[in-house]
Amino acid sequence: MTGEWPVAGETSVDVRTSVTSVLFDRIGLLYTGDPVREEMTDAAVVVEGGHVAWVGESAGAPAADERVDVGGGCVLPGFVDSHAHLVFAGERSAEFAARMSGRPYTAGGIQSTVAATRAAGDEVLAARTAALVGEMLAQGTTTVEIKSGYGLTVEDERRSLEIASRFTGETTFLGAHVVPRGMAADDYVGLVTGPMLSACAPHARWVDVFCERGAFDGEQAREILTAGVKAGLAPRVHANQLGHGPGVRIACEVGAASADHCTHLTDDDVEALAMSETVATLLPGAEFSTRSPYPEARRLLDAGATVAIATDCNPGSSYTSSMPFCIALAVREMRMTPLEAVRAATRGGARALRRTDVGALTPGSRADLVVLDAPSYVHIAYRPGVPLVRQVWRSGARVA
Repeated sequence: MTGEWPVAGETSVDVRTSVTSVLFDRIGLLYTGDPVREEMTDAAVVVEGGHVAWVGESAGAPAADERVDVGGGCVLPGFVDSHAHLVFAGERSAEFAARMSGRPYTAGGIQSTVAATRAAGDEVLAARTAALVGEMLAQGTTTVEIKSGYGLTVEDERRSLEIASRFTGETTFLGAHVVPRGMAADDYVGLVTGPMLSACAPHARWVDVFCERGAFDGEQAREILTAGVKAGLAPRVHANQLGHGPGVRIACEVGAASADHCTHLTDDDVEALAMSETVATLLPGAEFSTRSPYPEARRLLDAGATVAIATDCNPGSSYTSSMPFCIALAVREMRMTPLEAVRAATRGGARALRRTDVGALTPGSRADLVVLDAPSYVHIAYRPGVPLVRQVWRSGARVA
């Protein structure tokens, strides 16, 4: 089931039932995500059986059952959002307004979302998740990771992951989001690594921990990640968002797929990321929404680290479902080039999920295509806020 995304209701519409191959041609600029030939002009793509069968210049395209005339627009792989918190109830606009008035972000508002999520029924949570997934899909996101973390009881974490698994195979157990009110930290770590992990592991692919002041320290983070790995889950880490700390180095040491946020890094942190397979996942929506310093993407890229961009969609610190918006922020605020930002939102996100079937348009990859109403992906940052996504195709079927 890894990577499957069964979207309920009207957010997914398969407009092809009997067609076996589709030719996308008259592509003005094709971003393939292939390091060997990352961009092509006057290009074409043939999709067959839900996968990319052929990529090349339009003049040499083979015949197909159906033709889609892109009309000179840009085509790129579906975005891969490798960090999102979509299973929750309530909203925190008052907290946002307070921050915009000068109050600093401390992550304390998570507890209010926990209370609202615990009080909500499964149908409410599933409907909210479906709505956010639909928003993402309409903006070109065809693969999404969804975390738990707003339940913080055995049953609420379990049901959060069960709901998340209806929409994606990339589900992450984040029982170690914060320590719930009324519990000692050590007691809660015991719950997370014991009964909660046992209940949640069957519904999760990943284990995550918020290694941060006010959440879990380095020793606690190691204990939680080690227990998750023993239960068959692969690790990822919320690291170095609010200040310097051990999160990034722990992520690299345990072989985590990604260290997420990476806002405050030492030279040793940067070197550790550059020398490891751990992806630095940057979440510029969080900095935008909290008025915090943006991560130094240029520093990471110049050191040779692999960088991904994700939305961090959540009701408190980054309530956006838009990967195009995050790409624009990465270009403007983190000094990434448009090419680097698009690469981070596609191939980088796939690396952060350890996926080889998404994030690129190469023979054999899943046929997830985004067609822009623009001649180049540069327009995503050049025209921020403009809805440039004209079509979205997932596994060879048009879904938006």
